[in-house]
Amino acid sequence: MSSCATRWVLFDLGGVLVRLGAAGPMARLIEAAGEEEFWPRWLASRWVRDFERGRCSEEEFATGIIEEWDLGATGTELLAAFESWPEELYEGAATLVEEVRQSVPVGCLSNSNALHWRRFTSLWNLDGLFDVRLLSHEMGMVKPDGELFEQVVAELGGPVSSIVFLDDNDINVQAARKAGLIAATVSGPLGARRVLEQLGVL
Repeated sequence: MSSCATRWVLFDLGGVLVRLGAAGPMARLIEAAGEEEFWPRWLASRWVRDFERGRCSEEEFATGIIEEWDLGATGTELLAAFESWPEELYEGAATLVEEVRQSVPVGCLSNSNALHWRRFTSLWNLDGLFDVRLLSHEMGMVKPDGELFEQVVAELGGPVSSIVFLDDNDINVQAARKAGLIAATVSGPLGARRVLEQLGVL
């Protein structure tokens, strides 16, 4: 694909532009499940899906996760760890987005929530980086559900094959490809840059 064929580039946030840490209860939760088992289970969790679709409160989410995962933590501890899970903006992340934006419009497509989005905007001004923000808790839908990608295509318009989507989770990438997007699994800005160079966007 050449840059002239690309009409949009969409970035996932966590793992692509934002470094995810592993603090307190979140670290124990991931370690207990193992990395490969954690993500499918996390993405399928009723409480994760509800919270990231904006359908439950922070307190309900914390209580639900603690019970579901049999996690030895209080709700306050879980929420504090979860809030700080997005650790920092990767070095070079903002530069990459701005560079891509000189050629094509850019957006973020992220499973997010009000708690994390407040952190993203207050600490790193992420809302100012993008031409469009497609956030699960505002859309009421989450990756990897097909309905989310259908809505994304409807909102952006144009051929679905002109939308490039970069995510660190292969489950989401496979779902995006099934919907017709050009999608790739990447890790951090360097991984994203390599793919965008291969596609001719950069």
